[in-house]
Amino acid sequence: MRSQRLVDVLALVALALLGLSAYLTWVSADPGNGRPVVDFNGYTITKAPVTLALAGVVAVVVTKLAGTFLRRVLGGLVALLGFAAIVVSLSVRPDGPELSRLRPELSDVLADQVTQAGGPAPWFALAGGIALAGAGLITVLTAQRWRQATQRYERDPAAAPADQWKAIDAGEDPTL
Repeated sequence: MRSQRLVDVLALVALALLGLSAYLTWVSADPGNGRPVVDFNGYTITKAPVTLALAGVVAVVVTKLAGTFLRRVLGGLVALLGFAAIVVSLSVRPDGPELSRLRPELSDVLADQVTQAGGPAPWFALAGGIALAGAGLITVLTAQRWRQATQRYERDPAAAPADQWKAIDAGEDPTL
């Protein structure tokens, strides 16, 4: 698989995983005493994974139009965004007061023992961050081998317009 396509696939996988982490349960709080369990999805806890994924995908799209140096810079940025997503997935664990700030209905029951359980969302965010970091690192390492954006559509300046029309009539594409 060519490195450009691998970067595209990794960026889309990262977007899917980080986006999915926003909708899955990040933390569940059980106030006890028969009260309902309150689930906090990833977007309620932190908006960082989705924001980092969108920024990373935009940067990957821009690399298609950039030259080699700018591709390396953008690849480094994508790798940093991936590492930031990894840090967020590993470090964001809200405690009782933070959860009561997010959901006021928990504030009156915080005096009771609130049991917290982690959900699957941080693991999806971690996998998405790894995919995004991988896309950035591959971009940095292989940027010089990528095809230039305008290379495919440039025509031979030595060819006369009449020659190009003759090539079209013959069924050839003069832009290749």
